[in-house]
Amino acid sequence: MASEVATLAGGCFWCTEAVFNDVIGVEKVESGYIGGTLPNPTYRQVCGGDTGHAEAIRVTFDRDQVSYGDLLDMFFATHDPTQLNRQGNDVGTQYRSAIFPHSPEQETEARAAMARAAVDVSGPIVTTIEPLTEWYPAEDYHQEYWQGDGQRNPYCQAVIPPKLKKLRKSFAARIKAEAA
Repeated sequence: MASEVATLAGGCFWCTEAVFNDVIGVEKVESGYIGGTLPNPTYRQVCGGDTGHAEAIRVTFDRDQVSYGDLLDMFFATHDPTQLNRQGNDVGTQYRSAIFPHSPEQETEARAAMARAAVDVSGPIVTTIEPLTEWYPAEDYHQEYWQGDGQRNPYCQAVIPPKLKKLRKSFAARIKAEAA
């Protein structure tokens, strides 16, 4: 097994975490904060929009089962990379679309994935490729949110099922059997 890590920001981390938990080869998805200036930020601080952090996910995956490029294709297919500093009703830099490569190879692949995604979207992609900075795991109650409290959260009920439907339709061969 050859584990690798991808760090992605595509709006609300509850929504992106739910998507990647269904992918074959994904070993772990952790919600957290990256790209800001305040050490050890809290959810409330990040939501205030003043720390510079993005809500993000850190995906640990087995690259023998799923490639970084495949994960990026799923990332671009399950959020709107043309919305600057927002995803739907979530507005602010904390909801930006960003990729935080862990290596020069990941950065090269991120640029290639953006080019692939540009063919399928109606506007310019505003996703940024940002330096990998300090990762801060989100508070425990944010981890695996969709599997617990998210099932009762009206926001999650409105946003996550369409993302999962698109993932399952577009990447059916890449989805865990219990999720299909």
